[in-house]
Amino acid sequence: MTTTELQGPPPDSFRARIERAAASVRKAWRRFWRLVSLYMPKRLYARSLIIIIAPMILLQSVIAFDFMERHWQTVTQRLSQAVTRDIAAIIDLLETYPNEADYANVIRIAQDRMQLKVDLLPPEPLPPPGPKPFFSILDQILSEEITRQINRPFWLDTVGNSNIIEVRIQLEDKVLRVFVRRSQAYASNTHIFLLWMVGTSLVLLMIAIPFLRNQIRPILALAEAAESFGKGRPTPRDFRPRGAEEVRRAGFAFMQMRERIERQIEQRTAMLTGVSHDLRTILTRFKLQLALTRTKADIEALGKDIDDMQSMLEGYMAFARGEAAEDTGPFDLAACFQRLEDEARLRKCRLKTSISGAPTIQVRPNAFSRLMANVAGNAIRYAKCVEIEAEHGDGWLTITINDDGPGIPPGKREEVFKPFVRLDEARNLDASGTGLGLPIARDIARSHGGDLTFEDSPLGGLCARIRIPA
Repeated sequence: MTTTELQGPPPDSFRARIERAAASVRKAWRRFWRLVSLYMPKRLYARSLIIIIAPMILLQSVIAFDFMERHWQTVTQRLSQAVTRDIAAIIDLLETYPNEADYANVIRIAQDRMQLKVDLLPPEPLPPPGPKPFFSILDQILSEEITRQINRPFWLDTVGNSNIIEVRIQLEDKVLRVFVRRSQAYASNTHIFLLWMVGTSLVLLMIAIPFLRNQIRPILALAEAAESFGKGRPTPRDFRPRGAEEVRRAGFAFMQMRERIERQIEQRTAMLTGVSHDLRTILTRFKLQLALTRTKADIEALGKDIDDMQSMLEGYMAFARGEAAEDTGPFDLAACFQRLEDEARLRKCRLKTSISGAPTIQVRPNAFSRLMANVAGNAIRYAKCVEIEAEHGDGWLTITINDDGPGIPPGKREEVFKPFVRLDEARNLDASGTGLGLPIARDIARSHGGDLTFEDSPLGGLCARIRIPA
């Protein structure tokens, strides 16, 4: 056996152990923050309140603990020591002058000079120990002082009368009963400090909460305006940037972005409208030529060109209308599904529909009707069996359209959303063949703040999923 085999594998280096320890600490730290974020509130207002309240509670807890630990306990201990010394002095007087008949002078001195009410009881057994108070600092300290200074059997009652403490000490032939005011042995003004501390904290919170609410309100207004614009709805009329400087900058940036997008939409609509106008002019010329032409072959060729250009023109106009402004309003899914069922009967297609939740949604009715006509109508045309399921709840509308048609290859399911792309080997969503049906459908879905996606269908064909906030 060689020397290397006897020594075994070389130990890990110190740097490697440090790196592993640091990695484990980082992993534990990330796990801890994931757990914290799981239970933390999700809204900004609640989190801001926690940011204000948590340090205040922590600071007051530290101050209260330090006060109770040092001031309260120290003052109580010193007061208890003084009261115990007075009781010990009374016991010394009783034992020094045992021949006095009724100890009137001792009782007088205790009451006048020490402010203690003293009674001498027959030598009977002390009462059993009573229940301990919830805050037993006085009971604990006073008992320790009596044991240390007097060291005789005693009984202590700090629970009965809240302003009086009763102490009984067993002597040789009698029982000494002493009534002491609680303020003589206990720092009774502590609750005033706690009340002031809690009261000022509540006043600060009453001031901070409305101020914080006013700071959060502009952020919520900006979020609502952005959400409305993302869903294709008009921005609230009362929206204007306000609040802190950062929130105002975000509001102005949103308004500028909205204006740029609206200008781009207007330019695109104007461009497509101009193109459609030019095409209509060409179509008019073709019709005039067709009316003057006598040859059958020329007539058929021109007729085919006219049909193609008419199809392209309708596609352009549909694409332009998809970007045009339209106010939101109620849309009845049940009525829309009924129209699709009528179309399915004409095309001899089995159609099954279902609606979960409210059938009425708030969308742009004409645009959404065009979206359903393009997607569902395409499935009805190319398939023999179609299933449409609508789920409306939790602020979202999800429409799933499954069919058993030829479908779209997975590699081309995103490509078909580009304008003027047609699928010759499978199926084309635009019946006219211009390749604008899918772009129009997805643009409408995204203008509502949602999306249109394709995936495999359990029926063997294509599954179209429309998901929009509603």
